[in-house]
Amino acid sequence: MLIPHPLLGLRDAQEFTYLGDAALMNRPDPDAPGAEAAFCDYVFLRDNPAGVHRELWYHEQGDRSWLVVTRNTLTHEILGAELASDVKAGAAQ
Repeated sequence: MLIPHPLLGLRDAQEFTYLGDAALMNRPDPDAPGAEAAFCDYVFLRDNPAGVHRELWYHEQGDRSWLVVTRNTLTHEILGAELASDVKAGAAQ
C-alpha cells in the first residue's frame, strides 16, 4: 500500500506506524465539567467503520511527521493524506 505523503510523495506504508482514528486529535478538555467521563469515552470507545475513514499515521521511518490519511477500510484504497498539523490548524480556525 502506498501513502501519498504531502511533502515526500508516494511512500510505502511499511515506513509508517498506524495509530487509529483521526478523531484522537480531538482530546477532551481536562478542566471541562464531565472531563472524567469524556476521557473514558476518548480512551475506550472507538468507531470501527466499514468504508471511508480518516486515520492517523506516523512516518516513523522517514521525516517523523504525523499524517491524516483518508482510506477506504473495505478496499484499502488511499484517497488522500494531509499533514496532521495542517488538519489541526484548520480545525482551530
